[in-house]
Amino acid sequence: MITLGAGSLDFRNIRRDNSFLVRASMNPALPRPLRIDRAFLSHAPHPESIPDGFQLYIFVGESGSGLSELVGSSPAVVLPSSFNYLGEADVLRISPHRRAVRTLYRNSVRFNAILLTEQCNSYCLMCSQPPKITDDSWIIDETLRLLPLIDPSATELCFSGGEPTLLGSGLISILKSAESWLPNTSVHVLSNGRRFSDLDFALEYASIGHHDIMVGIPLYSDLSTHHDFVVQADGAFDETIRGILNLKRAKARVELRVVVHKQTYSRLFQLAEFITRNLLFVDHVALMGLELTGFTKANLEQLWIDPYNYQHELEAAVAHLARHRMNVSIYNHQLCVLRPSLWEFAKQSISDWKNEYMPECHSCSVRARCGGFFTSGLSKPSEHIHALADSQLLSRS
Repeated sequence: MITLGAGSLDFRNIRRDNSFLVRASMNPALPRPLRIDRAFLSHAPHPESIPDGFQLYIFVGESGSGLSELVGSSPAVVLPSSFNYLGEADVLRISPHRRAVRTLYRNSVRFNAILLTEQCNSYCLMCSQPPKITDDSWIIDETLRLLPLIDPSATELCFSGGEPTLLGSGLISILKSAESWLPNTSVHVLSNGRRFSDLDFALEYASIGHHDIMVGIPLYSDLSTHHDFVVQADGAFDETIRGILNLKRAKARVELRVVVHKQTYSRLFQLAEFITRNLLFVDHVALMGLELTGFTKANLEQLWIDPYNYQHELEAAVAHLARHRMNVSIYNHQLCVLRPSLWEFAKQSISDWKNEYMPECHSCSVRARCGGFFTSGLSKPSEHIHALADSQLLSRS
């Protein structure tokens, strides 16, 4: 999500000392009682008039001429055209004291991820959100203020980190609030699973009784030393396995996530065997392509392998999991790189706000069902990316 500040923005008639959250509305006919805590959002280059009674007025791309007369003494923010994506029911953090604006939730986007902390007890080689040693407990309060502002029609929310379970009771409060304010919204919690090795915490999490929640937990090898090396934490494998067992004992839903790279691809089949022998009861297994951001950039030599070159291992692992009737998916891969036998498992998993395609993709017959690339992945794509013609699809079938 974009954050801009200082010279990029124009604040008018705002004298707050602290940040505040506000939900945007583009409806000039919004009932007056609802305007009190909403921001009126306008993309018009030169609006002739604005409805009164809103908490804040947000103008995107407004040049500024005549704006003073338009808003009078009402609080207003002028944003650059890079905020053109803003729309109805989006939620923003306004920070007048820092002269900054950040988008916290986009209503038009299917996948919204909310960062709960930058702290973590692992140090994964390919972490896309490198951990920081900092007190960011203020995010708990902000998230509790954010949830009531999110449109109840939201289909899915993801809570990520860092490691969200380090928040302890703070995470429990957030998940309870999500169930209360968003009773129709599914929740995905991304966790390394280690904190759930404490059975009491696993039971407390399960007792929330959320109507649709799943924990996504990474497992990188069938060998404890191998997994611990990838996450750079001794004893992590044992804690993760105990955490998974405790969650399933508490009847919680669990997804296993395996990021495939140079350190993990060679034992994919052995990991699949380990899962079917010991963790057959998990709810989903996701085999994921590498995201070229965060620590991955620094460790690229240790991590990068062209996805085309591990198709044998990927196909064997997927086939084994599928034979055992496990729910298995492939994330973050392009169809032209995958073997045809894997297409039915490939999902469009990349969040649309960071999903891109290469020029070669424009004429591809299957672009509409292809997962595409992370924006960061365009810097080092597979050497085998190419458009697929209809004739090639027939030969692959």
